[in-house]
Amino acid sequence: MAPSSLPHLLFLLALTSSVAVLAAGAAGSEDDHHGLTHIHLYVHETYTGANATATAVLQSPLGANSSFGSMGVVDDEIRVGPDRSSQLVGRYQGVFFGTSLELGKGYLTSITLVFTAGEYGGSTLSVQGPLLGFTGTIERAVVGGTGKFRLARGYMLFKMISKPTPETDVNEINLFVLMHPAGKY
Repeated sequence: MAPSSLPHLLFLLALTSSVAVLAAGAAGSEDDHHGLTHIHLYVHETYTGANATATAVLQSPLGANSSFGSMGVVDDEIRVGPDRSSQLVGRYQGVFFGTSLELGKGYLTSITLVFTAGEYGGSTLSVQGPLLGFTGTIERAVVGGTGKFRLARGYMLFKMISKPTPETDVNEINLFVLMHPAGKY
C-alpha cells in the first residue's frame, strides 16, 4: 500500500465505524451509551363528551373551509400500551394553532409530555413542530425538557394506530431523545 493511501484508508475506517455506531444507536434498546434513548408509548385521546381530552377553543375567522386562526388544546393520556387499561404514565398536554388558509392543511403545535409515573415520573419533554395533515406519521422536534430530560434534544414520531370508538383514537409515539448528563442530577 502506498504511504499516501494510508490517511484515506484510516478516514474510511473511521467513517464506517461511525456509521455503524450511529446505526446501532438508532436501532438500539431503551438506552445506550451514546445518550440516545428510545421511548415507545401511546397517546389516548377523546374528542367529545364529559371526558373529552381534546377540543377546538377558537374556530377560524375565515369560516368552516379554513383552519387559519383556529386554536385548540389537548390533555390526553399517555399509557404504556394501546389498551386503555394499560398503565397511565403521564399526560400529553398542549396547544395547536391553525396556520394554513386551507382546512386541515397546517397547524403549529406545542406539546409537553408530563410524566407522572414510571422511570421518567416528575420529568417533562417539550415537543414542537408542524402538523401538516392527519394521515401517516407526523414528525416533531424534541426541543427540551426538565428532570431526567434536562437539555434533551431529539425527535418524536406520532401515528394514529386505531380508532376504538367514533369519539376516541389511539396514537403511537416513538421518541428518540439525546440525553444530557445534567439530567442525571
